[in-house]
Order: sequence, then structure tokens, then C-alpha cells
Amino acid sequence: MAVAIGVRFHLFLAGLALAVFLSSGIQTVRAEAGKALPDYVIETFGARPTVPDGPLSEDLQKAIRVAFVDPVKNGTWGRDQMDALNEITASKDPRIGWIISDLMRFATSPQLTAVLASASSELLGAEIRTQNAWGMLTDHLIAWDIPAPPDYLASKRAIFTGVIPGWDRIFIEGDIDWRMVSWGGVLIDNRPHDRTDDLCNCIPAADNPEVISAAEATWLDEDDIVFGITINGESRAYPRQIMEVREMVNDTLGGRDLGIPYCTLCGAAQAYFTDNLPDGIERPILRTSGLLIRSNKVMYDLNTYSVFDTFLGHAVTGPLAEKGLQLEQASVVTTDWGRWKKVHPETTVLKERYALGRDPDFRNTRDANGPIFPVGDVDPRLPVHEDIIGAIASSGKPVAFQRSKAMAALQKGEEIAFEDVRLKLDAGGIRAVGSDGADLGSHQAFWFAWSQFHPGTALWPE
Repeated sequence: MAVAIGVRFHLFLAGLALAVFLSSGIQTVRAEAGKALPDYVIETFGARPTVPDGPLSEDLQKAIRVAFVDPVKNGTWGRDQMDALNEITASKDPRIGWIISDLMRFATSPQLTAVLASASSELLGAEIRTQNAWGMLTDHLIAWDIPAPPDYLASKRAIFTGVIPGWDRIFIEGDIDWRMVSWGGVLIDNRPHDRTDDLCNCIPAADNPEVISAAEATWLDEDDIVFGITINGESRAYPRQIMEVREMVNDTLGGRDLGIPYCTLCGAAQAYFTDNLPDGIERPILRTSGLLIRSNKVMYDLNTYSVFDTFLGHAVTGPLAEKGLQLEQASVVTTDWGRWKKVHPETTVLKERYALGRDPDFRNTRDANGPIFPVGDVDPRLPVHEDIIGAIASSGKPVAFQRSKAMAALQKGEEIAFEDVRLKLDAGGIRAVGSDGADLGSHQAFWFAWSQFHPGTALWPE
């Protein structure tokens, strides 16, 4: 449907005299510091524009429906939409930039993108270029922390579910910042549990995958990256070639049920226990929604359609959020297959057939110049794609260890500690344990991802 809408937009706008709108003479909003922003944000994005308070007028609410919601319902863009967009631009309310961003995400017409980019530039007082307009607009909105307009979820839900109806149970109220949610480019994986081989236009999770011994895994090279997990003395390797195309595995290891999401964009494989839950809660079956939050995958429970914060492991919408469900993490060690099987010779590993034939070069230079989806501002203490080992101390304080420096120090026999967190080598990778040796559920990730989901994180070394 998104393509069809884009084609209709394109056909209409191709013959439209856009010059009248684009040179309409509407004054640019002057950027003013509405609140204190870090210097690095102002240096990169400029000063924050003035943001009005209070509700939107009835006329402006109608204009939003006409310009952004009706086109998704009807698949057309006409003079009424242009007039409504002119009224929105004249309001000088940068909050509406979030709804423009939502529609822009699904627009395939260059002409429509140019119109929306121009309107965004006027609202924000910043140059939003047509090339990568959606990313540039969203980055500014996030970095400046522009609030959402009143009744934002209703407009966003109408746009997103109008394109992909499978999200109708996803877009509901909850402890989630809907401003940050965007489309990752695929459909929701809502296949029944244990139907791993069912085809879908989605990122297909693997449920109860078949495994083989290390000796049988001749398809893996020694330097292939794997994500290693050990539970109750039982070890298993999840090859990156598989995880990059599955992005979610529901498995059982060491007598414990696990949900294992992998976000290629964040460089983060995590493992959550999905058993031993409070009374009345069925084991969550984790699936990929097709949505992102600041370039991190949004996972949900197939049984209840409760959305989880993938990075933090707690339910944020639906019945499981109402019950306050927080999943416990197990450590994931990122290493290579040769060293993992040498230290864990009894390990099992997933069968090759789950890899779906994807090139093992998972990044393929796609995000060599930074994240390919909007993330807004990034804590400047480390480069955005620097690998870190993240853990949570018993005090609740998050801490990130720069992996390259931690690895060098550990190989020299040095101790690395933060509060009660200790790092140790494991099969060529790194895991965090407590001062008593207990597993702390650590994992590796890119710095931009860890720091944005743990904004108060400590960093080792300082």
C-alpha cells in the first residue's frame, strides 16, 4: 500500500505547479533556545526553535487531518492537502514536525518529499534538504527534544495503521515515547509460534531452532562472529549470519526459556529469560514488529501484543506493561567461532539453514558514516559505532566499558571494575560479573545505542 500511495502522490505532484507553494513567502521561524541544550547539540543542530504551549486550534487540527491522515486513507494528494499544509506551516508550530516526519517516512514521491521538507524547514527554522529529508528532520526533532503535539498518538496511529494494518494492536497508549517510533522498512512478524519456516514479508524469528554439535558445524569458519550464551553449564552459539536475518530467536537452553533479540543497527545481541514469571503471565513469544526506536528494533509479545523496550527488557504497552513485567537478562558474549568452541567444546550451534543465505558481511558499509536511521544527538564521549560492553551495577547505575581498551587491559592481566561490576575474558569475548562472580547479564553494543537508552551511563575509562 505504501508504494501505491507513493505512486499516486507522484502522479499528482508531477503535474503540479509547486513553485507557488515553495515561494509563498512564509517567514522562517527564528530559532531560540527554549531550554538549555548541550553545547554539542547546538553546534551540530543549531539553537532550538520556540515551541508554543497548549492545545491546537480546531482549524489546525482539521488541517492536520486533511494534510496527513486523509492522504493515507484515500491514497491521493491534492489541492486541499496543499492548502492545509500552507495553514500548518503558517502556524509556526514545530511540534507538528513530528507528524510531517511520520508521513514523510512512507512517501515515495520525490515531489511530495520536497514539499514536506520545505514545510519542515519553515516550521523548524532549519534547512531540511530534500535528500534524506526524513532523517534530517527527525534528527533535529530528537536532538532538540521537540514535544509532540496534543493527541499525537491518534494521528500517528492513523498514518501507520493506514499503511500497515497489522500494527493496529501495537499503536496504543503506554509507557513509550511514540515520537521516537519509526518504520524499519519491513512488515510485522505476526506468524504463529513455532512456525519458523512460514514465509513472510518480515524479519522472521526462529522458534525452537534445530542445533548441531561443534564438530558437525563445518559450515562455520573459525573467524565467523557468534553470540555465545551459557546457561546452567550448557552453551550455545548463535552465528551472526543467522541472527542478522532472523533478529529474534525463542529458544530453551540449560533448562531455561529465552528470548534472544539481535539488533544489527545497534550491534547488540541480548538474551532475556522468558520463564519463571509472575503468576498469570504466559511465556512471552518475542517477535519483531518492523518498527524502530532511535535505530533500535521494537519487539513485542505475540500472545498479548505487548511492546517491550528491546534494550531494557521491560514491557511498555499492553497487558504485560500493566503487570509491570521486567525480563531478566543473561550475558551474551560476542566472539568468533574458533575461540568459542575451543573454550566451550561441548557447545551446540544453530543449523546453517536458518541463515537464509545472507552475506556474512553484516554491515556492508551501509552505516559506515553513522546510523542509517535517525538517532538525533549522540553522547560525544565515544564515536557512535564504538563497541562497548554494557552492564548494570547493583546500585542500578549503568556502565559502559570501551571494548578495545578493556580487552587490552584484560589480556595484560589487569583488573577492570566499576562499583561491584567486574569484567572477565570468555572465549575471546568479554562478560561482566558481580563481585561475587554472579552473571550480570552484560552484552556488547554500539556506543550510540547504549548511551541513548542509558543516558546517565558511566563510561570506563573516564
